[in-house]
Amino acid sequence: MAEQESSNGPVKKSMREKAVERRTINKEHNSNFKAGYIPIEEERLHKTGLRGRKGNMAVCIIILLFLLALINLIITLVIWTVIRIGPNGCDSMEFHESGLLRFKQKADMGTVYPLHKSTIGGRKDQDLVITGNGNPVVFQQGSTKLSVEKDKTSIVSDVGISFTDPRTQTTFFSTDFENHEFQLPKGVKVLRVKKASTERITSNASADLNIKGDSKAIIRGNEGVNIMGRTVEFKTGGNIELRAENSIVLNGSVMFNTTRIPNSAGDVYFDEGLERYKLCMCADGTLFRIQVKYPNMGCQTSDNPCGTAH
Repeated sequence: MAEQESSNGPVKKSMREKAVERRTINKEHNSNFKAGYIPIEEERLHKTGLRGRKGNMAVCIIILLFLLALINLIITLVIWTVIRIGPNGCDSMEFHESGLLRFKQKADMGTVYPLHKSTIGGRKDQDLVITGNGNPVVFQQGSTKLSVEKDKTSIVSDVGISFTDPRTQTTFFSTDFENHEFQLPKGVKVLRVKKASTERITSNASADLNIKGDSKAIIRGNEGVNIMGRTVEFKTGGNIELRAENSIVLNGSVMFNTTRIPNSAGDVYFDEGLERYKLCMCADGTLFRIQVKYPNMGCQTSDNPCGTAH
């Protein structure tokens, strides 16, 4: 009868049966702690985060970023203290759109490299003061160098020197004697050079022209050397050598200080082992030398530039 009823439809339960069934289900659920549990090995689980080499690389990147931030901080502090950049701009210098860099305070610099065709100047009606702390102030461009020292000012150049007024373009002093006559500025009495190439060297009509050399002075001309003056005087502590391809002409009175010319007078006898020469003069003033081959030998010889024996 019960089976027939269950096949025909759901069996109706009483309130008591429903309460007992609900209590049994809750009891089983509360006592079953392994419900839905699946045992899995720890090594097979997915690991999150940076581990191993990735972790070490991340630490290195963080340290590198920290160093860069520290260097940036140091550079910022240096710019803040040295250049003195504040809310109103830079206190020590100004930058202009034309490329002008203006220093508003004293600047302490070691070496300055200006750009091509740059100009260094001062303010209007103010002097530009450049001081070297115990060292000379040197301006150099290529092979041209201007050195200002405590006791002297020297200029060295392989291409020439020119001093020009920038406003009037007036040349005060120039070594370009193709377009300007080479004249010493007023107050300059001595010009010291190692080598000079020029067509003519002259002095004022009321002053002497002195050419001096520390060790030796060489005067050479491609087409000859002409020395003219009221009095021409050669002084040397060693030898004076006059060398020419054709001839040497002394036009005027020639005087020699015989006290400094060696001679064979006195107790010095003739010695064939010594090579000696005698200075002779032609009737037209041409000087020549002959070798002394025997005692009391004169200047009469056929080997002379005079044409006939003199």
